Amino acid sequence: MAVQVSNRIKGLMMVITGAALWGLSGTAAQVLFQEKQITAEWLVVVRMMISGSTLLLFAACKRMAIFSIWTDIKSIVSLLLFGFVGMLGVQYTYFASIATGNAATATLLQYLAPVYIVLYAMAAQKHRPSKEVMLAIVLALLGTFLLITNGSTGELKVPLISVVWGILSGVALAFYTLASAQMLKKWHSIIVVGWGMVIGGGGMCFVFPPFPLPAVRWDVETWLLIFFVVVFGTLFAFLLFVESIRYLSPTESSLLSSVEPLSAVIASIVFLHVPFGLFQAIGAACIMVTVLLLSPKKERQSSNSTSIT
Repeated sequence: MAVQVSNRIKGLMMVITGAALWGLSGTAAQVLFQEKQITAEWLVVVRMMISGSTLLLFAACKRMAIFSIWTDIKSIVSLLLFGFVGMLGVQYTYFASIATGNAATATLLQYLAPVYIVLYAMAAQKHRPSKEVMLAIVLALLGTFLLITNGSTGELKVPLISVVWGILSGVALAFYTLASAQMLKKWHSIIVVGWGMVIGGGGMCFVFPPFPLPAVRWDVETWLLIFFVVVFGTLFAFLLFVESIRYLSPTESSLLSSVEPLSAVIASIVFLHVPFGLFQAIGAACIMVTVLLLSPKKERQSSNSTSIT
């Protein structure tokens, strides 16, 4: 019994730490975009190529057959779609929302993805929404309204373009989750995510090549922030989350959905002094409650899915 409790606590610590690192990486990215003049396109390419390659190397060291996924035609088509549309879509829209607004709002808007997943599932299966789903949708709409207006219809507290990118990020995350579900039943998540990053980042390289380096001030702080986003905010965060699944149920792992936006909000307020009004805080709480309400439904649609932002 003692060992089981110890493993459960270990799993909880892993998923909470991983989620917090994901949230903090958004805040670090905001500093890079708004103070260091790093572009979202450049950071997306660097993050995806380095993280994806390292994940595949890690899988190879674990004696996983990382190239076997390329022997199945159906998996190849799914993987290409997942990499170019799902993975790249999530990464770019999320960073674009941060670059034009702030990490707190971008992360919260992205985590409306469960709403889109549930709505898609109901439309596909022609089911009427339950009272729980209707409550979640109302909370999501109310939370979004309060988040971007702080309760005042006179002006937006967040630039409209950032809101649009944030909503698109949520849609992309919903697609990412659904698109990866079938592959994750057959292939390990590290292999799927690793190749998805390499595919998406490689495609992005043709449009926004990472070299030569952008004409920005490459000081120590800039390099440390990039290192944090790539290593701690991506690699360690993802590996911690994957490891936590060994010790936790899917429901317990859904803690990820609430800790990540919470850490992004707190970090934005404390470190970047992003103004966050009372009604915006209420809106953030509404969105996090929405995620928790819909997490069990999302898991039933894709019990093996995992996400990375």
